[in-house]
This record gives sequence, structure tokens and C-alpha cells, in this order.
Amino acid sequence: MKRWIKNFFLIAVAALLLAFAGFYIWSQQTYKPTEDLYNATSIQKKNTADGYLLFEPGNQKTNTGIIFYPGAKVEPEAYAYLAEQLAQRGYTAAIVKMPFNLAIAGINKAGNVIKDNPEITKWYLGGHSLGGASASIYAYDHQDTIKGLFLMAAYPTNSSDFSGTDFPILTIYGEKDGLATLDDIREKKHLLSEDTFFYQIKGGNHAQFGIYGNQKGDNEADINVYIQQDLIVNTIDRWIIMNQ
Repeated sequence: MKRWIKNFFLIAVAALLLAFAGFYIWSQQTYKPTEDLYNATSIQKKNTADGYLLFEPGNQKTNTGIIFYPGAKVEPEAYAYLAEQLAQRGYTAAIVKMPFNLAIAGINKAGNVIKDNPEITKWYLGGHSLGGASASIYAYDHQDTIKGLFLMAAYPTNSSDFSGTDFPILTIYGEKDGLATLDDIREKKHLLSEDTFFYQIKGGNHAQFGIYGNQKGDNEADINVYIQQDLIVNTIDRWIIMNQ
């Protein structure tokens, strides 16, 4: 009997280790930034000990910061163009590196960025796809710290119900998005606050919220990736100015 229990325990442990190994391998099969992205960005990035890329405006002090949560299995560098462009407009921008490349595994990572940059008094948090959903959880629980939430091809989780509040929210979505579709956005509209601004990118798709090439399940965009990126930057910038 004891031998049977011991064998069962060893089999169970082996199965768990194999399952974790499979999950880990899957999580490391990421969407990488395109080579073109490195040619399009020049601002200096700083890898911090707490695991994020920091983009700062040159020779300019700011009290406003923007934190990005990446989409599932998308490497943080894929959002470097967005962060660089926003830094050039006078914001400090941070892109968080997530455990297992999944923002749902690092929901509270924004807290590290905030703690490391005490000179920033106004924080805006958001993300792409799963990153946006995960950001909504942190923002909902920290409405005293986060000044506004931006969602890129994303929507809040059911546990992040902002309805009935005046918490500033920006939701940007692509007309051609095959993963966070227009129907998906409409279905979750009831979770958004009374102070929500919607912006549709005509011809935009899901993958072009970052710069990492095509994504399985997505539709082909009708516009160039940098046109979509510039529309995102302009919209976030205007929204923050409106909420200052």
C-alpha cells in the first residue's frame, strides 16, 4: 500500500512538472518586434531591475507617466514606437515585462514602476489585448493612484466593473480586428465608466497595436502599421491632455 501511494505521488509530481514545462515552453513562443521597429526607434531604453523598459523625455521634466502592459506573449519591445513617441511629447513611458509573457501573471507590476519614479504624480495605465484586461484590474483596485485607464483592443474584466463611476477610460479599437472584435467591444461596454471615450481606427487590426508582424486569428489591416501607431499616440496624447 505504501509503495502504491509513493508511486502515485511520484507520477503526480512528474505530471505536474511536465505540464509546467509544456506551459513554460508555450509561453516563451513569443511575438517578437520586427527588425523594422529597431530602425524606426532611436530613444534610449533603460532595462530596470524591476523588469520594465523606461522611455523618458529628453532634457525635460515631467510629472505625468504612462504604463503599458503588453498583449499575451508579445515582447515588450514591440511597443517601443508608441512609448518613444509619447516620450517625445513629454511623458515618461514604461513598458512592463511580464512573468511568462502574460500580463495576467503580473497584474501588480505597475506598482513597481510607480514606486521607482516618485517624481511622477499623475499615472495613466493601460495595455493591449490581455494586457489591457489585466491593467483594468490594477486600475480598478488603485483608483486613488491611477488617473485613467486606456484599453487598446481590450476591455475590462467582469471583476473590473467601472459602470456608475466617472473614472476616465479610453478605449481604442480597430475596425479590422479579428481577435478583439467590434462585437466583443460592444458586449463589454456595460463595464465601462460614464467617462469613457471611444476611438475606432478605420482599417486598423489587432497586431498593429504593437509592431510584431502578423498574428494568428487576426484580419489583415487596410492601413500601414505606422499610420495605426501614430493614430494611437495622437489619441492617447489628446485624451491625457483632456484629463489633466
